[in-house]
Amino acid sequence: MASPEYESALKKGQKEYRNCVAHGIYPYLPALDEFATREQLLSGNNMGLKSIPLDFVVGTKSDTRGNSFARNFMPILNENSEFAIKWAALARSQMEEGIREPIQVYEYMNRYYVVEGNKRVSVLKFFGAVSIPAEVTRIMPEADDNLNVRLYLELVGFERLSGISFVELSKPGGFARLQQLVGKEATEEWTTSDREKFTAIYYHFKRVFLTITRESEVLTAGDALLTFLEVYGYDSLSDIGESEMKAMLTKIWPEIHLRTMEDPIEIKLDAQPEKKSGIISKILGGPDKTIHIAFIHDKNPATSGWTCGHDIGRKHVEQVFGSQIKVLSYYDALGSDPMNAIHRAICDGAQVLFLTSVRFLPAALRTAAEHPEIMIYDCALNSSHRLIRTYTARMFEAKFIIGAIAGSLAGSNNVGYICDYPIYGQIAGINAFAQGVQMVNPRIRVVLDWSSIDGVQNAQKRLMDQGIRLISTQDTSKRNVVSRSDFGLAIFTEGNEINLAQPIWNWGTYYEKLIRMIKTHSAQEDYAETERALNYYWGMSSGVIDVECTNQVPDGSAKLADILKKSICNGTCHPLCGPLYTQNGHIIHEDKKVLSMDEIIEMDYLLENISGCIPPYESLTKVGKDTVDQVGIDSIPKN
Repeated sequence: MASPEYESALKKGQKEYRNCVAHGIYPYLPALDEFATREQLLSGNNMGLKSIPLDFVVGTKSDTRGNSFARNFMPILNENSEFAIKWAALARSQMEEGIREPIQVYEYMNRYYVVEGNKRVSVLKFFGAVSIPAEVTRIMPEADDNLNVRLYLELVGFERLSGISFVELSKPGGFARLQQLVGKEATEEWTTSDREKFTAIYYHFKRVFLTITRESEVLTAGDALLTFLEVYGYDSLSDIGESEMKAMLTKIWPEIHLRTMEDPIEIKLDAQPEKKSGIISKILGGPDKTIHIAFIHDKNPATSGWTCGHDIGRKHVEQVFGSQIKVLSYYDALGSDPMNAIHRAICDGAQVLFLTSVRFLPAALRTAAEHPEIMIYDCALNSSHRLIRTYTARMFEAKFIIGAIAGSLAGSNNVGYICDYPIYGQIAGINAFAQGVQMVNPRIRVVLDWSSIDGVQNAQKRLMDQGIRLISTQDTSKRNVVSRSDFGLAIFTEGNEINLAQPIWNWGTYYEKLIRMIKTHSAQEDYAETERALNYYWGMSSGVIDVECTNQVPDGSAKLADILKKSICNGTCHPLCGPLYTQNGHIIHEDKKVLSMDEIIEMDYLLENISGCIPPYESLTKVGKDTVDQVGIDSIPKN
């Protein structure tokens, strides 16, 4: 007579079998022999003895015994069979002393196919075990551009460092990000203690996650965990109970939902015209209501040109709006935990936060989860976060014009370009500058260097040591100094620097337009009309950037700059239009199409008339690494 355990397992197997047949799905265990070649099997790598997750054991090596089980590894042979007797004996052994003998499996694409030990797998799955010891032989897939193969290869690299293979992510780059979020350097190996801590945290998190939603191929527990860590941090998971974790997950569910979207970011390219007051305006209050706004900066205006520019923008909106807004400013907020400045601002009554550094992103996300009533804007680009809005300007348009000016003045000499960080938007600026140079002077090259390696002055020196005198350098300057040759396009000679043209960030105009949107509630309506992340990416046509030429620029070059500005504003000139030829020989849009804004933002390559490369992560300064950690391009070398 069959055991009660076998009868229960048989019912589960029969139910799964019937369900598969009803839906046209193969009802037995899949066999690896059906899709792996003999050559692949013979060339497998012996991975030794490992503890593997039972959820990932999905089939058998061959179909010899596969028909004894339904697709969920539950038995389907009758209670009086020899198979049933052996299965029941294993079940008793598991209840009395536990099954310890390892099984033998092949691993392919992070799924396991049993060579020997099918009944052990079936019994342990029946009892709800999490893992099983196994002798593993890994079969590597053939390399191609398939998304699943790419994700698997990233997992293999992560496993070499961490010893963990049970986390699955649905988007490329996730495993490198996970390595960062648990506090590890890009190539740092995990200790046994690290691994044990993460394993306990992950399975605790997964249990809670599955009480909210069923895990699917689109959204995995790993995806949700990655979002959770970005908002709350790794240390927060150490002592959280299930109810508290569930509440925290619920607050950030819009962020987690974004990971299910193929196109999670909605880009707003121009300031919207003011809308008439509608139902939302009537509910939230009219446009004359005083708004409390806080500007939070990573540095201060005396030491940072970037902060100085935003502070000038703050003064502009105070003059424009007067008593309609109340403005507070907080400086040097990254000198300690940025949450301190944010909490002070909220306690001081702030309803809108403008965070002027991309390095505020983690703090911004956590604040947004805890204070959904606060509108938060972070100065960043290509940020797929639903809880906050991001904003920046299309500086590549100005860089194209400055490149054209440089090309018109260079003669037969190469020109230099100093970039800050290898992040989204900055690569487009380099390439747009190179396109501007090539448009008027196709015979010369742009020599690239990086201030985020060891400072802008060292980058200038390296260029000058190569005989380069015409250099486009930093995008901002300290506005309280007389000389402005430390940014923009300048001629550098021994002891003499002549500024020629500068990119202008009109932050006052930007903030004025954003605040008008907030006051008329069109910003809230933008948010309500989409489930995606909102990125404001305004350009020259919105008046938020410009190019200013000094009187050192010849009239012909200055007129060229004016023509290009007008053409960009009216849409007849596109700085980044195909065909574009990259350093590695690829051709982008050979059909002469204009690059889409997504293609421009996500540029991670350099054009062929540029000498230089994207710097490796390890060569960057701490600020550079912190910035890249938030919005760095995916192709940054991390060896």
